[in-house]
Amino acid sequence: MAKNFHEIRDPIHVFIRLTTDERQVVDSIPFQRLRNIHQLAMSYLVYPGATHKRFEHSLGVMELASRVYDIVTAQDNIHPKVRELIPEISMEAKLIYWRNVLRMAALCHDLGHLPFSHAAEKLLLPDGWDHERLTVECINCEEMKKIWESMTPPLRVDDIVKLAVGPKKLKSITFTDWEAILSEIITGDAFGVDRIDYLLRDSHHVGVAYGKFDHFRLIDTLRILPKSSEVEESNEPALGIQEGGLHSAEALLLARYFMYTQVYFHPVRRIYDIHLCDFLLGFLKGGKFSTDIYDLQKISDADVISEIWKANLDKGHSLNDIANRIVMRAHFRRLYEKNPEDLSYNPHIGKVVFNEARKAFGSENIRRDSYSPSGDIFDFPVLRNNARITSSYVLSETLQRLPIASFDYVFIRPDLLKDGQAWLEKNLENMLSMVEKEE
Repeated sequence: MAKNFHEIRDPIHVFIRLTTDERQVVDSIPFQRLRNIHQLAMSYLVYPGATHKRFEHSLGVMELASRVYDIVTAQDNIHPKVRELIPEISMEAKLIYWRNVLRMAALCHDLGHLPFSHAAEKLLLPDGWDHERLTVECINCEEMKKIWESMTPPLRVDDIVKLAVGPKKLKSITFTDWEAILSEIITGDAFGVDRIDYLLRDSHHVGVAYGKFDHFRLIDTLRILPKSSEVEESNEPALGIQEGGLHSAEALLLARYFMYTQVYFHPVRRIYDIHLCDFLLGFLKGGKFSTDIYDLQKISDADVISEIWKANLDKGHSLNDIANRIVMRAHFRRLYEKNPEDLSYNPHIGKVVFNEARKAFGSENIRRDSYSPSGDIFDFPVLRNNARITSSYVLSETLQRLPIASFDYVFIRPDLLKDGQAWLEKNLENMLSMVEKEE
């Protein structure tokens, strides 16, 4: 007899269960393509275990999304004000439909990723395109539309798109409060299950403990609550947490900080992204990936790696030098990294060192990579034990003191590193006094 439910073994969630309808999505070409897209680009050249793919991550996000949904829509967990704000939350038929939509949106949220995921996405796509827009195209393609229509009940493609991508990326589309909350379950900055899964999964495969936290306790204490700020409560609902789960929420955000500073922003990982981008700019037609999703399905990480190896073995290849840096680990070395002491003298010291190093050693021999976020504040509502709703930022000293993950690296060609270090030691004091504005 045919099975109506299927189980997939997973190192993070043990078993991931899906229906026969949902398995059609997993078996589709757009989703199977994710088996060949590394979750962490070329991080496996630094952390050998980091060979996991977007495929298993997407399955994990689906699993977590429905766990969160079942908790926050359990009738005993619904705050009275939320019941007034979101009428759908008390309608059983709608709850079943939206649970199905949420699972499929979570499963498909990464369909548009390019080979090697985020590496140099901005440079390798035409203006106005990113992986979220490609995800929308994939969800809307003919193969996927047939699957959505064949499901019981049929799913509206626009609903899947909204939840998978979210209001921050679909600014021209109107979201109801209910749709915004469901999208937040997947894409939210604080409690999005996309983030929960990649922190747990990446730390497991990389072999570090930084990304681990009590996600079971966290999910059990999640609630939909009226927003609360330092000044007043709002009628806008948001994903929040019971007071008993606040430490788990703090642990999640600390795990995020440490994974970014120790893994995602690792200098060798970052320079490999730069070398990969340089290779792709020369390899791809016009230096850009196609935005036709059927063309995109024809190229994966394996195809790019194959071309890199070919270029490395062919001394006459125009991309031989770049390929050699990847294959033979002849990557540029870190010459300078920003630090608090230098920044206290010159907040633009990274750019100053970069520009002066290019003058001294040639632009082709120096690279810079930097990232400074605008300063996210993780402020979510907390349901206190006394039934009051309080801003997490007011309640938690940990969140008030949470550092911002950023970096600023200057790299130099490896055979010039010794000369570069001597040059830096001689000239750094003078550069700290130079005036330079960031672009």
